[in-house]
Amino acid sequence: MDKLNAIPTSPSARNGRGEKVLVINPGSTSTKIAVYEDEVPLLVRNIRHTVEELSAFPQVIDQFEFRKSLVLRELEANDIPFQFDAVIGRGGLVKPIPGGVYEVNEAMKRDTLHAMRTHACNLGGLIADELAAALPGCRAFIADPGVVDELEEVARITGSPLMPRITIWHALNQKAIARRYAAEHGTRYEDLDLIVCHLGGGISVAVHRHGRAVDANNALDGEGPFSPERAGTLPAGQLIDLCFSGKFTKDELKKRISGRAGLTAHLGTTDIPAVIQSIEAGDDHARLVLDAMIYNVAKSIGAASTVLYGKVDAILLTGGIAYSDYVISRLRERISFLAPVFVYPGEDEMEALALNALGALSGELPVQVYQ
Repeated sequence: MDKLNAIPTSPSARNGRGEKVLVINPGSTSTKIAVYEDEVPLLVRNIRHTVEELSAFPQVIDQFEFRKSLVLRELEANDIPFQFDAVIGRGGLVKPIPGGVYEVNEAMKRDTLHAMRTHACNLGGLIADELAAALPGCRAFIADPGVVDELEEVARITGSPLMPRITIWHALNQKAIARRYAAEHGTRYEDLDLIVCHLGGGISVAVHRHGRAVDANNALDGEGPFSPERAGTLPAGQLIDLCFSGKFTKDELKKRISGRAGLTAHLGTTDIPAVIQSIEAGDDHARLVLDAMIYNVAKSIGAASTVLYGKVDAILLTGGIAYSDYVISRLRERISFLAPVFVYPGEDEMEALALNALGALSGELPVQVYQ
């Protein structure tokens, strides 16, 4: 892993008061933006993109100007002056790095443009950098990207030296929720042993030991429970046979692992409420598949507890699926014996990004250098 040097920033002349931050969070079908003055949100918007709009771009990276112009248009439409102390974007799939706040630099932009995996999050830091560059004294950051890697060395070893374990997970939301839980219980994230599970289009399960995620799955394309649109862990022998069957191209098989996998492969939808509606109407196959997903999530959480020798302070469930009583009640039945279970539906990514930027501006959080 590359060495990273922490550079503490000096507190701003305004002592963190009146700091304005623009937050940009590009997702696969939307671009979320928010404007904060100190910790107060002045604007929060979710700009949705149609399939037709995005299909005009051969590669995700080609959407850069399209999404940047939409951000500027939204600010103008809401009479938000283009004056910010920092612009922070959702981090991309760059090299594995420890958690924290990073200033966007040339090395990060280069690695983002040549990222091994494509995802709309790769646009976050690039757009943040371009917009910040247009403003005197404005800084561009990312924080806790999906490639945050704090794994113990023992967690990296697999049964093949050709394929060491990597982690791509919901680091930003998981760490934000863990800190929120700690604050609510009068303690610090760094003093807790937690299991956090993000339940969304992808599902990540991570072990947080004293402020570091020492174990987490690759929730994008290769490991863990299956999810609404991802396959999770698959039988290796059968996968190899499928690769050489001549029935699918490489790109088609990639989509069978991430994109058109999981619930959507079995049931034709990623919509949990729609699946539950089918179950209530008597669809036994839908019940079996959704219950299998819950079973696999519970099994992953149970396995994660062994990393902490069973001494788990709490299990935190978050993400969009955490709104589902059907899913959460059945998950609780299987895991509540391990530790107290707390549910934080949705995600706090926009607020988490804003607070990271404010902390960096005030000097409360060290700004890491990406190399």
